[in-house]
Amino acid sequence: MKILVLNGSPKRDRSDTMHITGAFLEGMRDAAPQEIKTIHVIDSRIEYCAGCFACKRNGGVCIYDDDMKGIIGDILASDLVIFNFPLYCYGMPAPLKALVDRLMPLSTMEMRRVNDRYEHVGQMDFSHLRFMMICGCGYPNSKHNFEPEVGAFRLKFGRDSTVITVPESPMFGEAEAEAVTKPRLALVRQAGRQYAETGAIDEPMMAQITSPMIPEETYAAIVNQRG
Repeated sequence: MKILVLNGSPKRDRSDTMHITGAFLEGMRDAAPQEIKTIHVIDSRIEYCAGCFACKRNGGVCIYDDDMKGIIGDILASDLVIFNFPLYCYGMPAPLKALVDRLMPLSTMEMRRVNDRYEHVGQMDFSHLRFMMICGCGYPNSKHNFEPEVGAFRLKFGRDSTVITVPESPMFGEAEAEAVTKPRLALVRQAGRQYAETGAIDEPMMAQITSPMIPEETYAAIVNQRG
């Protein structure tokens, strides 16, 4: 399988969330060989979308000559695209959001009704693609934190896209927290293998992955103590 990781963290490989994605990819490799490419979005030259819709009218050619043309090529050449990012203000970090905004060339101005909403008709074939969101946050639980971005991601990339959200994710970068982070990463690795073999992650495993690693009050107290 050809896998493209779009890392939205400005920390690049030092991203707390990349620990989660790394474990997931290790699990996929346990099941079968994988061809993996990672793009650290902050290192790419991506202009902000001008909203001119030229790309939707001229066959997908953007007015900007930057790195997005190559990134869209990488996306279309992949089987699975993983959006890896920490939660910023209940959404994506700005560099990754700029990339997503520039995916307009994938569709035309024409709209069609799909169930109870309208969608733009595609002008490039991405029907083979699967999409995944792996997101961590610094809060001690998932409630009332991830929902805005999860909803937006599934509207953009399909209701059947896979979403992994992990609270307390700064602990993955702390050596003294390995007693709880190592078991969690081992579980994520199992999930990666399961996804490679079945194309999905079962609900009991997902519930474990997305739960707090230590009691919420304990985590909050540690964070508050450190300032």
